[in-house]
Amino acid sequence: MIEDKDSASEPDRVRPRLAQPGNPWWLRLAVALIFGVAIVSIWMTNAWLTARFSENTRVRSELRLALYTGNLLSELQRTAVVPLLLARDPALIGSLNSNDFSTTSARLIAAQKEIGAASIRLLDASGRTVGSTDRYQIGTNNVLSPYYVEALRSRETVFTVTNRGGGAYEFTYSRAVVADGRTLGVIVVGTDLSRLERSWAGISDAVAVTDSEGFIILATEPRWRGLTMPEALAVRDAPSAIQRAFQVTADWTALPIDGYVQGRAVLQAEARIPFRGWRMTSFTTYASVREQVNAVLALEIMGFAILLAGTFYVLSRRARSQSVAYMRESADLRALNMRLTREIAERERMQKELRVAEQTVQQSSKLAALGEMSAGVSHELNQPLAAMKTYLAGARLLLQRGRAEEALSSFQRIDDLIERMGAITRQLKSYARKGGEAVEPVDLRAAVSSALTMMEPQLRNRTIRVTRNLPRGMVMVMADRIRLEQVIINLLRNAVDAVRERRDARIEITVEAATNAYVIVRDNGPGISDLEKLFEPFWTTKKPGEGTGLGLAISSSIVADFGGRLTAHNEDEGGAVFAVELPLHRPGQAQQTLAAE
Repeated sequence: MIEDKDSASEPDRVRPRLAQPGNPWWLRLAVALIFGVAIVSIWMTNAWLTARFSENTRVRSELRLALYTGNLLSELQRTAVVPLLLARDPALIGSLNSNDFSTTSARLIAAQKEIGAASIRLLDASGRTVGSTDRYQIGTNNVLSPYYVEALRSRETVFTVTNRGGGAYEFTYSRAVVADGRTLGVIVVGTDLSRLERSWAGISDAVAVTDSEGFIILATEPRWRGLTMPEALAVRDAPSAIQRAFQVTADWTALPIDGYVQGRAVLQAEARIPFRGWRMTSFTTYASVREQVNAVLALEIMGFAILLAGTFYVLSRRARSQSVAYMRESADLRALNMRLTREIAERERMQKELRVAEQTVQQSSKLAALGEMSAGVSHELNQPLAAMKTYLAGARLLLQRGRAEEALSSFQRIDDLIERMGAITRQLKSYARKGGEAVEPVDLRAAVSSALTMMEPQLRNRTIRVTRNLPRGMVMVMADRIRLEQVIINLLRNAVDAVRERRDARIEITVEAATNAYVIVRDNGPGISDLEKLFEPFWTTKKPGEGTGLGLAISSSIVADFGGRLTAHNEDEGGAVFAVELPLHRPGQAQQTLAAE
């Protein structure tokens, strides 16, 4: 038993070392703080830099928009004075008066090269093209064209925008050629604004010019022409899954997105052109913003990564040293495990031997009780033997006298005495047999009656009043009948010893059935002096040689094996009470009315 206590203490000494955390709390807190600070710093840096660089990009976009607007106005104003000059050209007026246009086209081509206009045409009074920088236009009739009709109406230089279909627009200035109060024809000068579109496309992502009605007339995106701005922004190809993934990355910004051009998020800037209610809109991608922000974020993330790498290096060094210590401890634990395995096997062997010893002690206790009861049993057997001898002598005389019927009654009495002697010996042999481990339903009333029968010789030798209170119905419990009777006999023997010095000795045994079954043994002896040590082995209040102090300890162990308990207490009027509590075999059985016997 001492070795068992030492072996149990070994794991207690090893376990605190194994329960230590791999890393101290401050290292784990430091790693968590680094991660938290890194996330907050990257988030705040991204938001602040995105807002700053986006604002710079927007300002540059507005400056470019002002430059584009100035270029457009300059181009329009430069072309606006050309029709006025050509309408007063004497050569052109003379050609219209003489209807001689042989040199008209050559003169117009020379003027185009000097001025840089897109095209120049000369229409006669009927609207027919009589001279043009494009020889394929000569002879065409333009009587319904807006630039011809508007020029005849106003007699001033007029500007017209003509939709040629397919997203192509023609921008022209026209003016009537008047001589001597008579309209001879119309001079039409086309302005080349597509050159500006090409220059815008090389710098900005997209630029569009809308007229007073909101339709796009100039745009770096050909598909936009002829549409309104909302319709134009809706015209874009559906991006693929990879493009959507890149788009999400590109759109990681704290500012709202104005629109999408070619699947990319863009900033939108708008300016008013002081010409016929036109407006110019430019779109600038976030790509430049993201490149600048990501460059700073990359440096910041790299700094935090270096810091984390240093922290993890410290942790790895500590973990390496701890792993070496754990390897040593694991070797110790394996050795300890082998030792514990051997000790457990030894303990199981000792427990088996202890159970055998307990059964031997229980059997010895019963045999001791049988020894005490032997005198009373011999007395019980001597009385029937003496009576049988008397009945046999009387039967012999009756047979000699021919009174056979009266002799038969004597033989019947002898048979009854033999049956009584057999019952006494059977009860003793049953009690002397070892109890088993198996349990079965047992009636508590029968167990109590059997125990009283075996104790009857001792009870008759002394002046003891025994009272039995048993219910009329059966009280069934799951137990081994022989071991249960041993418990009741032990309690009765203790009660008989307790009332030995009493003149009015009384013992009461009661069987009750409520939620559990109870066997209660009361006596009017002096009571129990030390209730705390009552069920300890080898503790007894009897004189040396009268008891071993194992009876109550064995009885308590037997009752515990049946799932019950054995308790004791002193009565206020004097005497001790022992109670055996056992679970009922049929729970819920109604409590039977006690009948005093």
